[in-house]
Amino acid sequence: MSIAGIGCYSPRDSRDWEMWRRLQRFCDSEPQAFGRNPGTGHVTASAFVMSPDKTSVLLTHHRKLNRWFQLGGHCDGIADVPFAALKEAYEESGLTRIRPLSDRVFDVDIHEIPANATDCAHLHYDVRYLFQAEAGDIAASAESHALAWVPLEQLEEVTDSPGALVLRDKLQPFLSSYC
Repeated sequence: MSIAGIGCYSPRDSRDWEMWRRLQRFCDSEPQAFGRNPGTGHVTASAFVMSPDKTSVLLTHHRKLNRWFQLGGHCDGIADVPFAALKEAYEESGLTRIRPLSDRVFDVDIHEIPANATDCAHLHYDVRYLFQAEAGDIAASAESHALAWVPLEQLEEVTDSPGALVLRDKLQPFLSSYC
């Protein structure tokens, strides 16, 4: 299955299928799906950046939400979501070389962003891709308090975000099948 600008995805279970169907319906019905309108929600792009040895993932301590998450952000009108995810990974990590581990979508997660001083509560249709760091030292951007390489076996000690914990559950089958 594919949605133009997002890429191919192979849902594994009922959760994956439901997220994929909801994303498809949203993209088919919302002309500004890749924009930034909190009134309708929007597609966002995330990057699970693995360490060179693939034992850790780079997480950011998000400044606004004050929690640890994978790198990522708004597409800001860019309908090439894998590109937007890679762009966010570079901007938020300080790394100088990052490579995709696959051209396929790794995960889709639709979640609500709470209301804040400027935006009402809205949905992020988050499309996630898998990358590997190849060069550079990490440096936090203005969007985060800190960055950290978190070993996969310690992921749950750092974050309780189901959207980040999905990495641990999906990683091995994904790498075996697609890379």
